[in-house]
Amino acid sequence: MFDFFKNKKILITGHTGFKGSWLTMWLSYLGADVCGYSLAAEEESLFNQANIVSYCRSNIGDIRNIDNLKQVFNSFKPEIVFHLAAQPLVRLSYKKPIETYETNVMGTLNVLEAARAVDSVKAFVNITTDKCYENKETNIAYKETDPMGGYDMYSSSKGCVEILSSSYRRSFLNNGYFLATARAGNVIGGGDWAVDRLIPDCMRYLSQNKIIEIRYPNAIRPWQHVLEPLRGYMILAQKLYKNGAKFAQAYNFGPDSSCVLSVSEIVENVILYWGSGNVKINRQDSLHEATLLMLDPKKAESELNWKCALDINKTIKYTVDWYKAFYSGCNMSEYTLNQIKEYEAISPI
Repeated sequence: MFDFFKNKKILITGHTGFKGSWLTMWLSYLGADVCGYSLAAEEESLFNQANIVSYCRSNIGDIRNIDNLKQVFNSFKPEIVFHLAAQPLVRLSYKKPIETYETNVMGTLNVLEAARAVDSVKAFVNITTDKCYENKETNIAYKETDPMGGYDMYSSSKGCVEILSSSYRRSFLNNGYFLATARAGNVIGGGDWAVDRLIPDCMRYLSQNKIIEIRYPNAIRPWQHVLEPLRGYMILAQKLYKNGAKFAQAYNFGPDSSCVLSVSEIVENVILYWGSGNVKINRQDSLHEATLLMLDPKKAESELNWKCALDINKTIKYTVDWYKAFYSGCNMSEYTLNQIKEYEAISPI
């Protein structure tokens, strides 16, 4: 599987983000010619800390600017597109609902159109989220055929993106490329510094010897390392490239039930691998956040031969080890690449 990407021309939107940075480094290491398009990276980011700019042709721009997008697509002429650029935070979407919808919905449409305007694109993987489902917060894992929805503005915008992608795929059957959507959530790993996310918040508190503050200790989620769904996206891209319409569908990428834990359980394990720390509950406001959300990944397992390679202990250890290395002053470009190589060695193809 990994040899497939050698010399392929791949465009990644959101390459300066957390997941985009990992994907950019991995594909470049595999020999792909990677072009990135994204807003400028935050000062505190994996993109800067691991020198991701050295692994790609980096273009700084906004996906809401379709003219700029089209220029990059026309110049680079990618074969495969991974669309990750988004406003990805639930709590920020309450504060910036218009920006969230402009970026996530219209921005996605712009990327789809920019890809359709060049005849080089063969496969398009649109990364959405597990939060696209109409979440009833029951003890049932959602399948790809379940209804779209979303309580908050971020989740509902991603539900819209799924509907948009389905409509776009059916409206432009002869557009020259095959489009699939990928749904994953609660991805953790080194280099995530987003505000109001559990692991980055834990790392900030622990690195300063402060008590970790959490809002919803009993909220239950499936947890997986960032490399797990990225491998799924890469398998899906290869299937689209080689087999076309058969895989132009939606796929869930999530761990098995052993990795479905509460926030408090995750924090306890983070503290264990860090070596010390304490936690307290601090509900800062009344903004709604789902307390239960699970995915059914059986379709990806059966059709893509994909499943998570890391158990929850290795997932947390990989993550905490990355931050320990960072705070110890390690070369994070080398360290991040070594984690990719280590993961490759143990992950099923």
